[in-house]
Amino acid sequence: MVMNAKGRPTQAGDTAPQQIAPPTHTGNRALLIEEPLIFESGDFSGSGVDLPEPGDSPLRLGGYEAAAAPALPGLSEPEAMRHYVRLSQKNYAIDMGIFPLGSCTMKHNPRLNERMARLPGFADIHPLQPQSTVQGALELIDRLAGWLKELTGMPAVAMSPKAGAHGEFCGMMAIRAALAARGDIATRRRVLAPESAHGTNPATAVQCGFTVDAIPADDGGRVDLAALKERLGTDVAAIMVTNPNTCGLFERDIRAIADAVHEVGGFFYCDGANFNAIMGKARPGDLGIDAMHINLHKTFSTPHGGGGPGSGPTVLADSLAPFAPLPSLISDGTGFRLIEHERDNSAGQAFGRLVAFHGQMGMFVRALTYMLSHGADGLKQAAEDAVLNANYVLARLSGVMTPAFEGHCMHEALFDDRFLKETGIGTIDFAKAMIDEGFHPMTMYFPLVVSGALLIEPTESESKQGLDVFCDALIGLAGDAQSGLVERFKAAPVYAPRRRLDETRAARQPVLRWEPKDPAALAAE
Repeated sequence: MVMNAKGRPTQAGDTAPQQIAPPTHTGNRALLIEEPLIFESGDFSGSGVDLPEPGDSPLRLGGYEAAAAPALPGLSEPEAMRHYVRLSQKNYAIDMGIFPLGSCTMKHNPRLNERMARLPGFADIHPLQPQSTVQGALELIDRLAGWLKELTGMPAVAMSPKAGAHGEFCGMMAIRAALAARGDIATRRRVLAPESAHGTNPATAVQCGFTVDAIPADDGGRVDLAALKERLGTDVAAIMVTNPNTCGLFERDIRAIADAVHEVGGFFYCDGANFNAIMGKARPGDLGIDAMHINLHKTFSTPHGGGGPGSGPTVLADSLAPFAPLPSLISDGTGFRLIEHERDNSAGQAFGRLVAFHGQMGMFVRALTYMLSHGADGLKQAAEDAVLNANYVLARLSGVMTPAFEGHCMHEALFDDRFLKETGIGTIDFAKAMIDEGFHPMTMYFPLVVSGALLIEPTESESKQGLDVFCDALIGLAGDAQSGLVERFKAAPVYAPRRRLDETRAARQPVLRWEPKDPAALAAE
């Protein structure tokens, strides 16, 4: 195969000599348009639109008027439109192909959900409106809360957390309040967390004033039950377990873990980031869990980067329901209303006010739309299809890549880097070569308990045909690695708008703002 500076064929087994592509005068490569920064293309001396000259009205800024014009480039409407369209064409998106990031649930975002979230009465309401004017929105929140309680088998839910980590904080604060109420907070300072836990788990525990004790995994990638029991004691406040866990495996000993922790007086917090793998199949409330957050923006559409904030409602068992935070929503026969002050909260011992307002309305609308569109049977099928797709990927790739653990997986398939040993190619090189094949890489090097991890989550919205194209590409890349084509991997990506970065330097010396080449000239303008 002929190497060249512009790239190499991406078809596995294609060894035909490649013509060296000549450089272009513009830097463009056909439809791959070279696009500078907007500051590099705009004209600082003028504006892209015609504006009337300001009148002689007196300034009313109290002496805070600008000393000079802002350093903004003046572009016309066509120029601005072309700039952002060209930038959008350099981005990978879920609407272009599979987004296999593990533990992130990058699924298709149904456009119906977006249409509902933009309905008047949902999109244009204000959190300080009188509650009598937003009864429909409050009813929607209440109905969504009902679905969440039914799906999880939990009697209470706090709707206000803004994201998964915020939901964790809510659950752990409820646990802290419950310990304080029974007089145990001074002695129970230890939280147990498996080594494969999401990084937010130990961080949240520390933020709530606890210390963290790591629990190792067994050879099967699950919590080592014997090691867990050795660390139990009357100083344990809680355990935080992700289930299905970050290795893509269901914790088979979940009931035994819950019973053991409860026996010593601790609470069980479950990270519900992967709830999409078990919704409709297993209810956390039946597994002995006391608190669990749910990422609405993952399980019930609008994946990460979907254009809006997240939402992490936290379901609570009877043991923690009285300590749910304010504000809370009730229906008293005359309509729906929010309880926003402790003096009005006769039903419980709220640990305090978690946020200024009650949640993220756009995410509530999207999530309930997703639920009503699927129905209870459809949500169950979505979980089944997610697990089926992940196991299909696991089965297809197991012959050329090395699964981290034996047996079936849940919603994501985890591989380690043993298949790359002795090739001179690392996990990061494999990921960069995937970009040339037209795929966003899977989650790399996580979880940390697996060497050179490659974590793939296909989600339920991927077709078999799409999964086959993805798997064929990875099988081809694995074959190239075994064939000694090291230079291909070290040079990748070669077809991307930008070549491989010096990632260490980018992390340690990031350039976070544009600076003009001649600051004096710009100031003179």
